[in-house]
Amino acid sequence: MHNPLYDSLFGVHAGKSTPFLRLAEGEVITHEAFLAMAARIAHVLVQHGVSPGDRVAVQVAKSPQALALYAACAQAGVVFIPLNTAYTVEELSYFVENSGASLIVCDQRSAADLTPLSETVGARIETLNADGSGQLMAAAQAMPSEFETVARRGDDLAAFLYTSGTTGRSKGAMLTQDNLLSNCKTLTQAWRFTETDVLLHALPIFHTHGLFVATNIILACGGSMFFMPKFDVDEIIRYLPDATSMMGVPTFYTRLLGDARFTADLTRHMRLFVSGSAPLLAETHNQFEARTGHRILERYGMTETNMNTSNPYDGARKAGTVGLPLPDVELKITDASTGEMLPQGEVGQIEVRGPNVFKGYWQMPEKTAAELREDGFFITGDLGLVDEDGYVHIVGRNKDLIISGGYNIYPKEIELVLDEQPGVLESAVIGVPHADFGETVLGLIVPSKDQTPDLEQIKAATKASLARFKHPRELIVVDELPRNTMGKVQKNVLREAYKGLFVPA
Repeated sequence: MHNPLYDSLFGVHAGKSTPFLRLAEGEVITHEAFLAMAARIAHVLVQHGVSPGDRVAVQVAKSPQALALYAACAQAGVVFIPLNTAYTVEELSYFVENSGASLIVCDQRSAADLTPLSETVGARIETLNADGSGQLMAAAQAMPSEFETVARRGDDLAAFLYTSGTTGRSKGAMLTQDNLLSNCKTLTQAWRFTETDVLLHALPIFHTHGLFVATNIILACGGSMFFMPKFDVDEIIRYLPDATSMMGVPTFYTRLLGDARFTADLTRHMRLFVSGSAPLLAETHNQFEARTGHRILERYGMTETNMNTSNPYDGARKAGTVGLPLPDVELKITDASTGEMLPQGEVGQIEVRGPNVFKGYWQMPEKTAAELREDGFFITGDLGLVDEDGYVHIVGRNKDLIISGGYNIYPKEIELVLDEQPGVLESAVIGVPHADFGETVLGLIVPSKDQTPDLEQIKAATKASLARFKHPRELIVVDELPRNTMGKVQKNVLREAYKGLFVPA
């Protein structure tokens, strides 16, 4: 049976007793033991009636068992849908209903709240907790440690990742087996990963960066990783002497720089530090190099494409740029109104084409047609330019997406909550620079006539409706919002006015 994703990333390690996951207190899970765990879970999926091509929605804490569930879905030919652990039940409902998931895997604490949803859509619930306990693994223990891999083609779907624009409903980006494989093979070579690499993995695995970049690369090269539940400065410093590489978001690096124990001596044996998912401030770049002698490698990717560009492993890593297009990726800067390619150095919308580009949006042909051209170029929504050396600079977004700590935040979703609150006439949500998170959320509120909005009550409402990373860091009451002649709120004016709120001028 041929299954490109499973065969290339997982099956190739059958029988290998070398370390794959390095856990706390010296515990190690070998490639062989990990595959046995995944096979047992695959049997459970089949037992519950999950068939090739079906969708499995997963909202669980990071753990070896959670990662094995990803491998099990690949082996069983099932579409894997990782969901942010911070999403509320209200937010999850849309993803489950839209995807038509036949199975929901969640933490035991969430099961009761999700039961009405599962009954409505006819999906089964299985539980998986952070410590590996729960119904899923209890059932898996009784299953065989081998599973006959389901045959799939390279253009079969492997995963959905839900994304969104600043307006409209969230979109399920359909990623094929070939999408995931092509990108991880390209990155493995571009970043020189080998079986001797030991990666510090402190990223979440519901996100492209932690799952389809970091994890897939280590699987592709046959290396191992310190598999940490979350980023913790003490733990990073503890494991650094035994690692060779690290992938993170800017927040990781700013917090390490804030610790006196993080020194050049501690990092002298390290081969590579990679940053992405949010802009890395040039100041952080320079401080890191001055402290350690290492120059962080910054890259650029997105949900629909995985990685598009990277600063070079060998050669200049330019602060403030996301490097050069990857070997199998075409990138061009175009005029947003005409689609015509712009001369070098001019700012326009970024479009990319390559085997990494997704298949389209699940059950949204109009959205797919609007963003994925017939010739295969994907309109990223980012604005940028290519300099004289071919390096790509991201200068803004033509949709008001906020990226804070590596998480995508869509202002419209927050504005809808704010606008519903008593005393609020209208609101505008923007991203403003933040030294730790890259950007953070700022909410601007125009009060209804003769009313004074209760800001504490509004904050409480956002906490009840939205995941924590979407909560505004601050709410500010303003008399009015700036508008252009067409009546559209000028968010660029607001960003300029408040850009120094959380960073020194």
